[in-house]
Amino acid sequence: MRIKRNTYQKICHVIASNIRDLVKHHDFSVLGLATGSTPIGIYKELSYMKDTDFSNTLTYNLDEYVGLDKHHSQSYEHFMNKHLFGKLTFHSNHFPTEKLLPYYDAMIENSKGIDIQILGIGTNGHIAFNEPGTPRDSKSRIVDLTENTIKDNSRFFDSMDEVPTQARTMGIDTIMKSKRIYLIAHGKHKKDILEKAINGDITPEIPASFLQEHPNCEIYYSE
Repeated sequence: MRIKRNTYQKICHVIASNIRDLVKHHDFSVLGLATGSTPIGIYKELSYMKDTDFSNTLTYNLDEYVGLDKHHSQSYEHFMNKHLFGKLTFHSNHFPTEKLLPYYDAMIENSKGIDIQILGIGTNGHIAFNEPGTPRDSKSRIVDLTENTIKDNSRFFDSMDEVPTQARTMGIDTIMKSKRIYLIAHGKHKKDILEKAINGDITPEIPASFLQEHPNCEIYYSE
């Protein structure tokens, strides 16, 4: 598996263009979406594509914090509304909420699976909120966030004490069933863990390493 290196702007443009092509050439599409600073450029590119009709496209977000109202400024639903859903109209947008979590995997399966899944990578190798030690066959569930993840995410909050300690996340098994995956790592602080995940051993201690087994996964890195 090769890591493709380019500018952040170019990577976002390429991925957004591939999403547009999927939607334009299929009557029905399913997208798996990520939050955080990394995918913002992709959503910005998509928001410019006013010539593309997303009304027959479903979205499933990877994760959501436990304990934050959806209107909270740091909830992932608020994030998605700000950066994408408030600018484009989709058929429907789904999150692993308390109500939907028990049915999340089945909902995705009943939608014929995810056509394109966008992923970031945590500095400890997590994908979605599947922290180190997560098995390959994990399903959507509530997880305890590691100290590393809480510290990394504290930059979005006023203090470390405000960062949620749990989240609901799509499992690795469901992620791996996506037809196509784009993993994007942005920033020098992600370089070492990305190399370990893609070129090292496949291990639950680096959940992103399972992506080596995916038949249609593209890896992008920008400084």
